[in-house]
Amino acid sequence: MNFLRRRLSDSSFVANLPNGYMADLQRPDSSTSSPASPAMERRHPQPLAASFSSPGSSLFSSFSSAVKQTSQAPSGLMEPPAPSTPIVQRPRILLVIDDAHTDWAKYFHGKKVNGEIEIRVEQAEFSELNLAAYVTGGCMVDMQVMRNGTKVVRSFKPDFILVRQHAYSMALGEDYRSLVIGLQYGGLPAVNSLYSVYNFCSKPWVFSQLIKIFHSLGPEKFPLVEQTFFPNHKPMLTAPHFPVVVKLGHAHAGMGKIKVENQHDYQDITSMVAMAKTYATTEAFIDSKYDIRIQKIGSNYKAYMRTSISGNWKANTGSAMLEQVAMTERYRLWVDSCSEMFGGLDICAVKAVHSKDGRDYIIEVMDSSMPLIGEHVEEDKQLMADLVISKMSQLLMPGGMVPSPLRPWAPQTKPAKSPGQAQLGPPLGQPQPRPPTQGGPRPVQSPQPPRSGSPSQQRLSPQGQQPLSPQSGSPQQRSPGSPQLSRASGGSSPNQAPKPSAPLTSQPRPPVQGRSTSQQGEEAKKPASPHPHLNKSQSLTNSLSTSDTSQRGTPSEDEAKAETIRNLRKSFASLFSD
Repeated sequence: MNFLRRRLSDSSFVANLPNGYMADLQRPDSSTSSPASPAMERRHPQPLAASFSSPGSSLFSSFSSAVKQTSQAPSGLMEPPAPSTPIVQRPRILLVIDDAHTDWAKYFHGKKVNGEIEIRVEQAEFSELNLAAYVTGGCMVDMQVMRNGTKVVRSFKPDFILVRQHAYSMALGEDYRSLVIGLQYGGLPAVNSLYSVYNFCSKPWVFSQLIKIFHSLGPEKFPLVEQTFFPNHKPMLTAPHFPVVVKLGHAHAGMGKIKVENQHDYQDITSMVAMAKTYATTEAFIDSKYDIRIQKIGSNYKAYMRTSISGNWKANTGSAMLEQVAMTERYRLWVDSCSEMFGGLDICAVKAVHSKDGRDYIIEVMDSSMPLIGEHVEEDKQLMADLVISKMSQLLMPGGMVPSPLRPWAPQTKPAKSPGQAQLGPPLGQPQPRPPTQGGPRPVQSPQPPRSGSPSQQRLSPQGQQPLSPQSGSPQQRSPGSPQLSRASGGSSPNQAPKPSAPLTSQPRPPVQGRSTSQQGEEAKKPASPHPHLNKSQSLTNSLSTSDTSQRGTPSEDEAKAETIRNLRKSFASLFSD
């Protein structure tokens, strides 16, 4: 050992060694190194895990070291996680149908749907809109408006609609019902609903809903004015009393209303109705003290009293004094009852007249296109905006899907049948299974039990439900499947005495007149129906129903039946012999 140490300390000797030989000498387990003494081995014991090393343990140790190095790696070498980009939802488009006198964008400024989705307001009148509606593509609206002398053309798909304009007026010649139909076709939600907007395009139609409420609540709780409807001028002969108020067609703001004092003026108005080619209504003139208007916007109620100053019989024409009055339970009942028509009105108002004798008369109901009056117009507009935002939050899903305003159709599921019901065939009241077509295999009917006390038996019809009577017709009127079903029924010959047997037990069929022995043998070889239990309940019912009727027959009737059955068998035999 000392010699080897001296040689290794010599630099010239180490330089002449082969490459890698010095590294092998320095390794403890090198085969070229000198064996260590037992004392050295005791001084440097090997670990037990190292002595029993295996490929699996070395793989585990390398994996553990790699994990340790990764965990001990400096934080500067680790890549920081990428920041998550927030999902920006597209703004929801609100279409407000109203004139340019009200800028609805300022009432929705800073407001968001569900607190996070922006609202983009598009405002136009009915006359400035056009559209195209699709089954799956929604509704595409084209808008052409004038803004500060500049024509603005824009196309968009609205998500919600606020209707603040009348869709139909005969006085102004405006008919935009087709646009309402297109918006409804596109499945767009609105305030008020497009269904109610379309129904409000005819005042007599709306008045018919008031008549229903009148009959439901009674004249004390819901005092409705007496009115008469005429589809044209022909039945307008006279009025029961004068003065009367004649209303022509569908108009607003007091237009188309005429006060008639006598019969001569009434005839003149009738001629005007004929020229207008429209319907008309007449109602008794009420000498009013003031008008009452009860409005409802969402859950907010207001009541106003309007008194004419100019002396005009129309309180909404000329000068009038307007003041807000207390909201009574009677007024609340009126407006709440009217808000339920046409599936619900979120915005509505009831107009009534208070006569000089102290009685109230309800004359009209208005929808979301009602004009706003009083000192709280700005508050009412903000209430409408908040109502629209609330409806949008309820109807518009976060993913941009707009639920259909129509209720989804839910198919009715039939209850599962138990195994016992499946074996006994169709339940009572259900249609029987359709018989197979001609030329195909036909099921063999279960044999009927023979009747006691009667020389002949009734046979089932081709459907196997009704007994075949002698008056049921000639053999030529029967279906081609009748002979096969009658042969399979297994009835006995009229000349043979009946033998009692079980209802579902197959018995050999006696020979039939007019048939050869070979034909009878071939029929005897035919296998029985693989599912005779399908007609089990039917056979039992028929056997019970025929046994009672057969016992009440007289001998003369039995002989006539036997003769008829013989003739039928001969006819059937002649058909098969051909």
